[in-house]
Amino acid sequence: MKKAKIAWITDTTSSLSKEFIQQHHVHVIPLHVVINDEFYKETIDISEQEFYDRMKTEDGKFQSSQPSINDFVELYRQLKEDYDFGIAIHASSLLTGTYLYSVMAAGLEDFKLFAIDSQTGSYPLSFLIKRGIELVEQGLEIHDVVAALNDYREDTRLYLVPSNLDQLHKSGRVSGSQKLLASLFNIKPILSIEEGAAKIKDKVRTDKKSQMWLVNKLKEDLESKKVQKVAIVHANDLDKAIRLEKLVNDSFPGIETENLMLITVAGVHTGVGTLGLSWVCE
Repeated sequence: MKKAKIAWITDTTSSLSKEFIQQHHVHVIPLHVVINDEFYKETIDISEQEFYDRMKTEDGKFQSSQPSINDFVELYRQLKEDYDFGIAIHASSLLTGTYLYSVMAAGLEDFKLFAIDSQTGSYPLSFLIKRGIELVEQGLEIHDVVAALNDYREDTRLYLVPSNLDQLHKSGRVSGSQKLLASLFNIKPILSIEEGAAKIKDKVRTDKKSQMWLVNKLKEDLESKKVQKVAIVHANDLDKAIRLEKLVNDSFPGIETENLMLITVAGVHTGVGTLGLSWVCE
């Protein structure tokens, strides 16, 4: 029996390396960041480093935008010539319309697509794609692969700690009075991506306490679950990320760690200097 040709599709919120994308022929649709009304394709027209450098030094509006449905229509028109079907895993549908456009475009082009709303982004999204490819290579039936990936969604963790509330204020997520109080008392809100939405999980004072909060959350999961790898996510503050990575390594010597730059469409809202921790329970 002929083996089915499967196309893997995602978007730039997945934080996949160029090497992995090329090796596994993953098709990546870029989201956009908008700087003073000028559109840039994420990771193509502007790198994370360039974006955060500009956010730090320039005044103006920094926004994000989903891809157009035409981006997906063109992709699926090409893919249906060479592939039997596709598996698409996208950023949370509550945070971007990317997933919806992907599904709609596949329908318009009559391209068979198994679409998964990851309900997250960044490292957990990359985990789902890598695990999905592994499961297919192991010979699992496609419906079992999709079911397994959907199950993993409840076990993804992504916590972010903005260095200040400037961008959250500019994007309308917090009021001016909240920003002022947080600045006066050095309050750090801790954001979590849960069930597809961004929620404030806690508020602590000082960077040190926020980092301990993150490590303690990881410790809670490790008491009953298995975690093989932890990603330290940062918005162009490598020194702070290295300190958090050391804290994780010292606390849990057996766990692999990785440093990742925070995807720019998230950094639009959380700002330069954001630090986070992410993992998936297995």
